Amino acid sequence: MNQDTHIINLEMKISYLEDFVQQLQQVVLEQGAALERVMAENRHIKTKLADMAGQLEGDIPNRRPPHY
Repeated sequence: MNQDTHIINLEMKISYLEDFVQQLQQVVLEQGAALERVMAENRHIKTKLADMAGQLEGDIPNRRPPHY
């Protein structure tokens, strides 16, 4: 294998690696966006549950007395 062939093979490998890194970066960006959406939805659900718990607090008949 001569030096030119070796250099061409290395350049091809670098090209494939660059493409692979770009694909990985795209996947990471998509997953980050999906994670942000899930976190926002989680915050919304937590807020809604807290509001519902506050509304139902007066309707619970078998609640422990405060001295327990």
